[in-house]
Amino acid sequence: MANDLVVKDVSSLELLTKDEAKLVAKEIINVREEVQDCPYLAEALKVLPVKGYRSAIGSYWNAVIDDIRQKIIHRSLDLFNKEVNPKKEIKQYEDFQDYITDNDLIDGAYKIGVLSWEGRKLMHQCRETRNMFHGHPKSSDPGLLKVLNLISDCNKYVLSQDFPPSIIDISTYLTQMDSADYSRNKIAVDQAFTDLPSVYKTELSNRFFTSYVGETISTVLRGNIEFCTPILWSSLVKEDKKQIGKRFDKIIVEGDQAKITKGLDYITLVGGMMYVNAASRKILTAPLVTALNESLDDWDEEAKICKELLPLSRFISEDLLTDYVSAISRTFVGYQGSSYRYSRSDFYSNAAAPFIKEMFHSFDQSSTDIFIEVVKSDAILRRRIAKPGQLDRLRVLGNILLENEIASENAEIFLDALCDEDNTESFMTKTLPKLKKI
Repeated sequence: MANDLVVKDVSSLELLTKDEAKLVAKEIINVREEVQDCPYLAEALKVLPVKGYRSAIGSYWNAVIDDIRQKIIHRSLDLFNKEVNPKKEIKQYEDFQDYITDNDLIDGAYKIGVLSWEGRKLMHQCRETRNMFHGHPKSSDPGLLKVLNLISDCNKYVLSQDFPPSIIDISTYLTQMDSADYSRNKIAVDQAFTDLPSVYKTELSNRFFTSYVGETISTVLRGNIEFCTPILWSSLVKEDKKQIGKRFDKIIVEGDQAKITKGLDYITLVGGMMYVNAASRKILTAPLVTALNESLDDWDEEAKICKELLPLSRFISEDLLTDYVSAISRTFVGYQGSSYRYSRSDFYSNAAAPFIKEMFHSFDQSSTDIFIEVVKSDAILRRRIAKPGQLDRLRVLGNILLENEIASENAEIFLDALCDEDNTESFMTKTLPKLKKI
């Protein structure tokens, strides 16, 4: 029916030349099927035969504005209000007419994903065309080409484009996440978050963090946030990640240990420690490094501390590095002894060992140099590696650092000597410096 209307009106353009009528016919049908019944387009088609170009421009522009408004409502009025910040909240279609200019409508539509970047530019041009020729009757008469250019751009970027996907309502989505019916489908969650404009991602990220460190969060919501947060984090811009880091800094300063623990769990979950400031990192790591040094050979305690230390290990402050490297090296090497319960002579925390290996895999050149200095000068470690079993344990760490392939030339020479099992005596008597007391 809509197509019949178009054909009928085009055939009645007797005041246009045959070629002009063909141009008009070619452009006006390039719209979505449901748009073809739009009364604004019907009005434009009525005035075109008598060369009512001003009215055609105004009517066609009205059709575009109507379509953009409908798409914004479908996409998310809440998001539009956040982006545009109108003097009064837009709650229904009629509010657009009273509180939103065409300029703000176009910019808001772009920000929430209704218009493309190019579409926004061209719609601003069309808006200027409408303002000049329909809004100012004393302007020069527009020609057919001007009308066709406007129709073509409006069709291409608005009237031919399907409605965009609806955006999730954050409050509704969080309520759903707090339900056992929430579906942990990674692809669906990733798609839902990918479609979100930046302002929604920022808000959702902050809502996740607030909920996670809160006192009343349910285990269901906590688990679902743990599932969703890494997916959302990967799509956040750097500034959003910094914001979460600053919020965690504030929690640390406030001193609420329960919140600090939950906040650290969250930061660890997303790998966001790089966005936490150096002072906060030291507050977190210094007690653990001290505790590990003081818990030497308490295997259960060593395992517990190393597990807590692992996610923080890449961010140890420079003034703590020597104590840190010494603590984890001693813990890994262990000691030689005997026991009626165990058929072994080399004792160390089996549970802590995998954590320490992972820490060594993340060593940089500076940490590698400090390890070498610890091996040379740490009296406790030197006393322990005098035993073959403990020296073999130290060699495991040395080989990890060699495999990292970032050691300096001098450090590599030392590590090669350490790991050379055929030259143990030379390493112990010549490569290692003598200590006054061992």
